[in-house]
Amino acid sequence: MKLKYYPETDSLYIDLSSKPGVESKEISAGIVLDYDSNGDLAGIDIDHASKKLDFKDLTISHIPAEVHITPACRQAGPA
Repeated sequence: MKLKYYPETDSLYIDLSSKPGVESKEISAGIVLDYDSNGDLAGIDIDHASKKLDFKDLTISHIPAEVHITPACRQAGPA
C-alpha cells in the first residue's frame, strides 16, 4: 500500500494494490474509488485532501509490514 500526496492538485492517492484501476466510482464529492479488472478495490483518490484530512499526524498501528517514509520536500523561503 502506498500513500502519495500531490501538492499541485491537493490530492491524496491511496494505492491499495499493484493492479491498475480500470473502473472508477465517485462515492462522495471529490472521493473516487478505483477498481481493478476483478472488481477489487485498487485505490482511493481524495481531491482537496488538505481540506478533508488532518496531515499533521499519521499514526500507523499494528501493520505487519516494513514502513518506508519519504519526507516532504520543503522549499526554503526568503532569508
